[in-house]
Order: sequence, then structure tokens, then C-alpha cells
Amino acid sequence: MKMTKIAIAAVATLAAAPTVAQNYPNHAIRLVVPSSPGGGTDITGRIVAQKLSEQLGQQVVVDNRAGAGTIIGIEIAAKAPPDGYTLLMGLSTLAINPSMYAKLPYDAIKDLAPISLAVLSPNILTVHPSLPAKNLKEFIALAKARPGTITFGSAGQATSPHLSGELLKVLAHIDIVHVPFKGSGQSVISSLAGEIAANFPSVPTAIPYIKAGKLRALGVTTAKRSQALPDVPSIAEAGVPGYEATQWFGLLAPAGTPRPIIDRLNQEMVKLLKSPEVRDRLIADGTDPAPTTPEEFGAYIKSETEKWTKVIKAAGIKPQ
Repeated sequence: MKMTKIAIAAVATLAAAPTVAQNYPNHAIRLVVPSSPGGGTDITGRIVAQKLSEQLGQQVVVDNRAGAGTIIGIEIAAKAPPDGYTLLMGLSTLAINPSMYAKLPYDAIKDLAPISLAVLSPNILTVHPSLPAKNLKEFIALAKARPGTITFGSAGQATSPHLSGELLKVLAHIDIVHVPFKGSGQSVISSLAGEIAANFPSVPTAIPYIKAGKLRALGVTTAKRSQALPDVPSIAEAGVPGYEATQWFGLLAPAGTPRPIIDRLNQEMVKLLKSPEVRDRLIADGTDPAPTTPEEFGAYIKSETEKWTKVIKAAGIKPQ
């Protein structure tokens, strides 16, 4: 039986894979960060890029491609050549976007290959100090007294900070107005200026301003308190039982990237995330290192997709 062209190409790819992996990498790698500088994705991406550069012996260059709720950057990475030289610092929107948009220019499951989860992180409800709400209960009371007038910012439509706000609206029965930005960095700048009343940035993004007294922290979105901000309660313990929303970041490659390269990058990610230097830095920034196998990361993305599909439906949000 004659082999088809596709079969021949597949055999050739498999045969070449060990050689490709053995010589990998032999030039710089691009790490696409689908958000603006200063946000949690960017902060985590730059830590990973710096350490991977040291371990691989080739520079890993961060390429910020913000916009459209991270869709622009994700599409760029998903459609890049599957040669290991374009990677993606993926985030929670990979699991959220399928329910928020009727049509996406990529399929997060089919077009991307998971490498490893990097970190888990809470978002944090912050308010400008001028807002007359010293804690979460006062914020909820204020929102109920002024329905439809209190604004909350996020890193963009369909991002984890956005859905953190939507989940609070559903469980606390309040009406607050979403204001999307092109990244957490920009939303924090607006929050510092008092242009928006509240915000749901990641802890790494917000922590310097909280400690400086420029933003007031009312609660973290995870079930447990953050090690970096032990005095800030979780939203669940502060008055909204059952509330939990976790931001996550992880490394992916375009689908079709040779498995030996995926395995090599996974080994390097596990190594850097377990190193005391990186681990201590990430924990100080308010994130928890969470290295996984490629298969575990893929299963996690699927479980998160199922969770946020239910939340989005409960919030009454229609796909765009």
C-alpha cells in the first residue's frame, strides 16, 4: 500500500524530531505575552523568560501583544510555526474566551500544546482610597445603595479579572459596571487616578500600590488568603460564601511542536519553578508556583473551561 503524502510527512517529522530537539534551541525564542506590560501575565512572563534564557543558553524575548481580551496575542502564538521558537504565556482567558465569544480565530485545545502550568494567583478587589468603603461588606452595601453607578476595571473583556467581578455581581446580588482595559497595568493606572472606583488586578500587579497606601485591598478572589498579603481576607470569608476565582498563567506552544521540544521545555519549566530563587520571588509577588506535566496542564485548562462556562451562563452574559 502506498503511503499518502500526509503519512510520509508525519513519518519524516517523527524521524527528524530527535535531531531537532538535540539542536534546540540554536537561536533566540519569542515569548508572546498577550497583555500590556505591568500586568500579572507580563510579570510572570518576564520572570520565566529571564530564567529560561539562563537555562537554555539562548535569549527568550518577551513580545507584548495586548488587545481584544488577549485574543490578538493568543492568535499570533497559535498560528506561529510549530518549531519551539514562538511560545505563549497563556492565562485564564484560554478557558474563558470560548464562552464569551461566538467565534474565535483559534481553538485553545486544538491549536496550542500545553507545556506546563506556571503559577496560580488570586486577583484582588481594590478600591481607590477616596471610595467610602473600608471593607467588603461596606463595598457591597454601597453598591446596593448606588446600583449601576460604581465602576470596576479589569485587564479586558473576558479576562480573569473581568469574570472575578462578574462572579461577585452574581453572588453578592449587586450591580456594578465593568470598564475593560488592554491589561491590568492600564486598569491599575486608571484606578490610581480615581477614574474607576474598583478594580480586580492580579496580586503581583497591585501589591506595590497596596503597600504604599495608594489602593485599598478589600479581598482576594481565591478561597484562601495570599501569603503576600496575609492581612487581606478572601472574598468568601469577608462576606460572600462560595466565592472563588483563581488567575493562572502557564507556558504553551503552537500545536504540532515536536514532543521532544515540549518535553525539554517542560523539564526547564519544572526546574525553574522549583528553584528557591524563583519560588521565593513568585511567592513574594503573591503567586504560587505550580509546575505540571503537559497532560496535567491540558486537563486543568479543560476543567477551568467547564467552570467558567457555568459562571458566564449564570451571569447572563451573551457571547459577542
